[in-house]
Amino acid sequence: MTTTPPPASAAAPLSEAEDRQWASFAHLGGILGILPSLIIYLVFKDRGSFTRAEAKEALNFQITLLGIQIVAYIIGTILLVVVIGFLFYLVAWAAYIAGLILSIVAFLKAKDGHAYRYPFALRLIK
Repeated sequence: MTTTPPPASAAAPLSEAEDRQWASFAHLGGILGILPSLIIYLVFKDRGSFTRAEAKEALNFQITLLGIQIVAYIIGTILLVVVIGFLFYLVAWAAYIAGLILSIVAFLKAKDGHAYRYPFALRLIK
């Protein structure tokens, strides 16, 4: 006779402090790229409303930056032969630096419990 394991229970909701902590980390993770925000969103979106909102915001911003960087690198690579491609590489680096700075600003706001909206981000995740 085989026994089936009991169904998995839903994860416990985050406390207010944990909710702010994970929301903050979703923004700060932007320093490393898109994965930290994505992982935090997928793992904690049903456990804390503030974390869900802030991780979604951070994820949308990281997707936007990634898109800008990919397009800039492609255009830069194509135009590199013509020499002006270097300017597009500068745009890609500027997007990277903006991502670092804005992720830190968002982290500082979210850790204090304030929602943060990036000044430019495609809102792809609804």
